[in-house]
Amino acid sequence: MENYFVYGKWVEGENFTDREEETKRLKMNFEAGVNTILISPRRLGKTSLVKKVASEISSPDIKVVFMDIYDCRSEYDFYNKFASAVLKASSTQIGRVLENVKKFLTRVAPKVAFVTMPGTDFTLSLGITPENYSPEEILQLPESIAKEHGYRMVVCIDEFQQIGEYADSLNIQKRLRTAWQQQRNVSYCLFGSKKHMMIEFFQSVKMPLYQFGEIMMLKRIPTDKWVPYIQQRFKAGGKNISETVVRAICQKVDDYSSYVQQLAWNVMTVTDKEATEASVAQGYQLLMDQCSALFVQQTINLTTYQINFLRALGAGIAQGFGDKKVQALYPMGTKSNIDRIQKSLIEKELIEVTPQGYAFSDVVFRQWCLTYL
Repeated sequence: MENYFVYGKWVEGENFTDREEETKRLKMNFEAGVNTILISPRRLGKTSLVKKVASEISSPDIKVVFMDIYDCRSEYDFYNKFASAVLKASSTQIGRVLENVKKFLTRVAPKVAFVTMPGTDFTLSLGITPENYSPEEILQLPESIAKEHGYRMVVCIDEFQQIGEYADSLNIQKRLRTAWQQQRNVSYCLFGSKKHMMIEFFQSVKMPLYQFGEIMMLKRIPTDKWVPYIQQRFKAGGKNISETVVRAICQKVDDYSSYVQQLAWNVMTVTDKEATEASVAQGYQLLMDQCSALFVQQTINLTTYQINFLRALGAGIAQGFGDKKVQALYPMGTKSNIDRIQKSLIEKELIEVTPQGYAFSDVVFRQWCLTYL
């Protein structure tokens, strides 16, 4: 059976829905050389949006670089990934790429490995170390290449919050700001899956990257946009689903893109011909089961007080956690301890701050906590 709904990875083509306004704005920024910061909760499709916009840049005068730095565990891991991605984007021909290595990184001996066979994708290992290149030289690489060849570059960095995990992170961020803000032929699109860290990086006046670029807060796709998309995908699979049932799917997961796709797929797999409210309930239980191992891992080492905080949150309490009535039901210790609990759970991406107080970051995790904690 063909998978008519894609989740857990970036989507493209007919699996990409809506985001017309965001696509238009981000494409304009790419073409105009405007630095852009994408911020949103997880599962809203930031990577898919960036990939879509990149695919729509047809001008030969603009080269789009894309890199995911999740697996970069140190500053020089990042510089190696950064340089390799920039060089690979500089040309579709490996010979030209190696010429650029020879011209701009004379003190390394690159190693090339083809992923499948010659002529397809390849990996480029550069061996950049503090002994052969300074951070400033590597950070200047896209500007040097773009200026030399007469085009502009847009460097897109996914999981950018990983920078915050490196030793001496604050000075690294200062180096990035100093190098990147002076570049005239390169712009940057920075985004990541940890909302609170991205907000801290770019909206705190104390941080080096404060106001580095235009901030785009990615919102949830509204239900009205999901209805025709899900109905069309069901029809393509030879099944039917009413608008009412589609809306029930979206309501269950609060319109979070990845969860909408996953739940819709679950409903489709348990549907014979016509999806029903019962199909949604069955599909949602499958979703809970599919997420359970992750949620257990996220909560297994939490303290009793942290668990009590989540229980209180699940009971509808969004603030006033130190009140006597709340403490009688959900003991959490002193005010300072509650502050530590809140900070820790935010860092773990389990909760977030909203205008109404605290809330679960993940709508399915919320239901899981109500069911199992």
